[in-house]
Amino acid sequence: MEQEIEIEFKNLLTKEEFDRIRQAFHIADNAFEHQENHYFDTPQFLLKDKRAALRIRVKNGSYTLTLKQTAAHGALLETHEQLTKEEADALLNGTAVVQGSIAQILREIGVPPEQLRHFGTLATDRAQWAYEGGTLFLDHSHYLQTDDYELEYETEEAESGRQRFLQLLASLHIPLRPTANKIQRLFAKKYEEGEP
Repeated sequence: MEQEIEIEFKNLLTKEEFDRIRQAFHIADNAFEHQENHYFDTPQFLLKDKRAALRIRVKNGSYTLTLKQTAAHGALLETHEQLTKEEADALLNGTAVVQGSIAQILREIGVPPEQLRHFGTLATDRAQWAYEGGTLFLDHSHYLQTDDYELEYETEEAESGRQRFLQLLASLHIPLRPTANKIQRLFAKKYEEGEP
């Protein structure tokens, strides 16, 4: 198990703004890496109600189970566990239950691991690079016949990071937009389309 505090700022982009950022930072096609995020919750959405999220990320042949929980000052506490392909496949097809430290944390917050179900997948092509003491991520995500574009900035310090992010958006003439995280966007699209 590995844990980390994540401070991030994000902004949805239009396709034109996405292309503008690529041009401004000279981001080539081969800078983007493909990843899949497979999201889980209970049928009663207990994780969502607790402002938490659980996913398996598949990237470069590795499988990482991550529990995200809201922490102080808008930060996120992330708990990671590596999985084998077989363990990931079993969780995705519902023939296994989350085990280990993440299962223990889930029980502590009132989420029975045996009730978790895979409810959706969001694939992302992501480029990342160092910027002003943090890391920028430029994402093109695909889910439920939807494409969206997003800029994220991860930093160590909330207030100065927020200022740097706002200055970057202003310098690129990109308006600040309220931006839900990926799981929230997937949820919204899935239930907007009336899926169970």
